[in-house]
Formats: sequence, structure tokens, C-alpha cells
Amino acid sequence: MIKIPEEIIPTRRSLLTRLKQWDDHESWKDFFDTYWKLVYSAALKSGLNETEAQEVVQETVIAVAKKMHAFKYDPAVGSFKSWLLHITRCRIADQLRNRYKEVVVVQAPSNDTSRTDAMAALPDPNSLNLEAIWEEDWQQNLIAAALTRVKKQVKARQYQIFDLYVVKGWPVNQVRQTLGVSASQVYLAKFRISGLVKKAVKKLEAEIL
Repeated sequence: MIKIPEEIIPTRRSLLTRLKQWDDHESWKDFFDTYWKLVYSAALKSGLNETEAQEVVQETVIAVAKKMHAFKYDPAVGSFKSWLLHITRCRIADQLRNRYKEVVVVQAPSNDTSRTDAMAALPDPNSLNLEAIWEEDWQQNLIAAALTRVKKQVKARQYQIFDLYVVKGWPVNQVRQTLGVSASQVYLAKFRISGLVKKAVKKLEAEIL
């Protein structure tokens, strides 16, 4: 497997500057492609279902867009990573409150134990260690973002070899027999694409915020 740097995902200061322009569609696509999986995963691990997690992603991006003009990078105050976590946490809490309200409206009268049981089964926002969840997924999100970018730069066949051998961890012989390639092709794909991935990671780490 590719050795993942110990640093967490940074955000390039240049990207943050560009995001202040509402009509910079390329930069917003760059932001979305890099961070949506991180937000989505945090929402799922917080107890939300897929639909609710998708809502969290959408509402988080909207909130970032609305607040971006006021964001100022100051390492003494906090990072963009922490700011994004704060927004994500608020959107997760919104979804949990919505679910709570639905239980109150739909369930039986308040003296019915079935309603009490249903409400008790809801995730408790105060019990969520979202920081730990965020840290756990941050690094994996970095390598995923780097792989996505590299995949667009190389031939599909080469990436397929790399994916099976490096990402999925298949033995060389299994990759060779499955794809009909030589061992040297497998090693060459690993060498070349691993180098590109490392460069992509460094690019993401250009300015740690």
C-alpha cells in the first residue's frame, strides 16, 4: 500500500481565496470533490442514514458558500479544517433535530411508551465524539482525493493494474493472470502511479491550514 503521510488534509490558501468568488465553478468543484466524502462519512458515523447524510453534505457546502467571504485564515485562531468540522457538526445536529421532531409528531401520545422508546433510540448529539471521527477519516480522504486526481491523468489500463496491486493488495501473479500483463508491467505501473499520487498528496499539502 502507498505510505500515507502523517499530516492531515490541508487546504491550499489559494483555493480558499478563489472560493470567495461565487462564480468560480472550477474551484468550487475542486472543493466539493475533495471534501464531500469526508463530510458524508462523518454524517453516517454520527448515526444518520444515507439520505440524511446527503442532506448534510448539501447543507454544509451551502453554508461554506454563504460564510466563505467572512472566513480569514489565522493559524493562531484555528484552521479551515476545524471551521469545516464546526459547520458539519451543526448540519448533523440539524438532521438529528429534524428526526426528533418527526418522532414527536408521528409517534403516539406522550404517555405511550412506544414513543418514549423511539425517542430514546435517537442518537444523542452530545454523546458524539465527532472530532475523533473527523480525524479518523481525514487522512483517508486525502489519499482518496489524490487517487481521484491521478486516475484522470493516466491510462485506464495502467490505473487498473495499480488499483488491483497497490490499492486492493492483490499478489503480482493474480494481477498478471487476471489482466494478462507481465510482472514488469505491474511493477512499472506501481512505480509510475505511486510517484504521481505522492505528487498529488504534496500538492494538497502545499499550504497546511
